[in-house]
Amino acid sequence: MTTQMTGTRKQWLAARLDLLEAEKEHTRRSDELAQRRQALPWVRIDKAYRFETDAGSASLADLFQGRSQLLVYHFMLGPDYKAGCPSCSAIADGFDGFAVHLANHDVMLSAVSRAPLAKLQGYKQRMGWSFPWASSFGSDFNFDFNISFTEEQQREGGIEYNYERGGHAMDTTQVPEPVARIAASCGTDAPTFARDRPGMSAFVLEDGVVYHTYSTYSRGLDGLWGMYQWLDRAPRGRNESGVWWRRNDEYGQPRAAA
Repeated sequence: MTTQMTGTRKQWLAARLDLLEAEKEHTRRSDELAQRRQALPWVRIDKAYRFETDAGSASLADLFQGRSQLLVYHFMLGPDYKAGCPSCSAIADGFDGFAVHLANHDVMLSAVSRAPLAKLQGYKQRMGWSFPWASSFGSDFNFDFNISFTEEQQREGGIEYNYERGGHAMDTTQVPEPVARIAASCGTDAPTFARDRPGMSAFVLEDGVVYHTYSTYSRGLDGLWGMYQWLDRAPRGRNESGVWWRRNDEYGQPRAAA
């Protein structure tokens, strides 16, 4: 017998209407936050970053592919990874569906990772993706945007991630089991895995100049993680304990209820 509260249709409707008011307020607040993101000052990018793409060597401006806006997903696939981060992979599974719409609304979407281009292309083929994915191998790009770190920074804890300075030192003798498991699934150890982090950054191109407009990290990416938007509306919500998701080719048959 269910342990969830049950009721009549009339009771459900009354509760639903009450929730609707809270949802509307949440939507209004979300609209306000979007406006505040767009009102942030632009920061001119003067460094000449270079990337390797399917079309050859490219500048940051080239990644716009004729659009005036660029959204970059900082995908965790470092040079020593054998496979991409499964969490980033779950997020990226949704990119192809809406990238075409963004591209036709003056916004280019591209993933960027530190791994060499050949490794990105192989993983992209494995996952069945077609969105643009550029390699920043040998570039300062990931380090300058605080989503990649050196061994020294990691050892000393002198990094900045998610707008927090210092800390984040990794004790390699006490790695949390989920981190160790995910790292192993990427074909690397936990310290190597953790030298890259997830995030997204937004850029605008105006009069031939590229400006950085926004970046978010960690839980700031929740809104881009499509499956969670659906789970938050499912009867049991996220209903999770630990890391349950896998890469899209690692599931067996859909799991039925226990």
